[in-house]
Amino acid sequence: MAGKLYIVPTPVGNLEDMTFRAVRILKEADLILAEDTRTSSVLLRHYGIEGRVQSHHKFNEHQTVALVRDRILSGVDVALISDAGTPGISDPGFLLARTCAAEGIEVETLPGPTACIPALVSSGLPCDRFCFEGFLPVKKGRQTLLETLSEETRTMVFYESPYRLVKTLEQFAGFFGPERLCSVAREISKVHEEHRRGTLSEVAAWYREHEPKGEIVIVVAGAAKKKQREERDRGDEKENSRR
Repeated sequence: MAGKLYIVPTPVGNLEDMTFRAVRILKEADLILAEDTRTSSVLLRHYGIEGRVQSHHKFNEHQTVALVRDRILSGVDVALISDAGTPGISDPGFLLARTCAAEGIEVETLPGPTACIPALVSSGLPCDRFCFEGFLPVKKGRQTLLETLSEETRTMVFYESPYRLVKTLEQFAGFFGPERLCSVAREISKVHEEHRRGTLSEVAAWYREHEPKGEIVIVVAGAAKKKQREERDRGDEKENSRR
């Protein structure tokens, strides 16, 4: 009888965000796949989890995915974790989940921590409809994607490095307009969690003066819908005609 693949979210900051179920699954699994075994060892020790741990990250997953699949087919229950958050969301996991699903292996994903949802909900921007873009391409395809997103009407969520934050906010201001509302969430679920809200130009100016550190999530308001833009443009024309 084949085993099962469990995809287990782990805390993005506070270790108390771990669920009872996640701890149980990790204790019961025959094998734990970790993005970085050194990082995960802190969490595993904290909860007294002593199962076998093996490295599984973006640099080796193409070589190991078939071996893991075969082990699950032989009856081994495998739990996949990343350094923080939900595997597969800007972290390794998609390839293994797809391979197992294609093979008919049961893939069970536990609900749990991720940085994008708390950042979105805390932003004060509409969250009934949103798109998650993760990390933007650093070079190739970046401008083309930003041009496309300039017409996106849903709230947009991005991950970014603190070292590129100011440059990215400035690029957003150029493509989306400096008055577009945004929120930058920093260090979600950690001691120094911070949310900086305002227009893209205001938030970019703040971080030019205050060096950002830690994990960053940027939430940007979507573009006004066509009808709203047309009404706004007509209002601007009337205002200009009065002057």
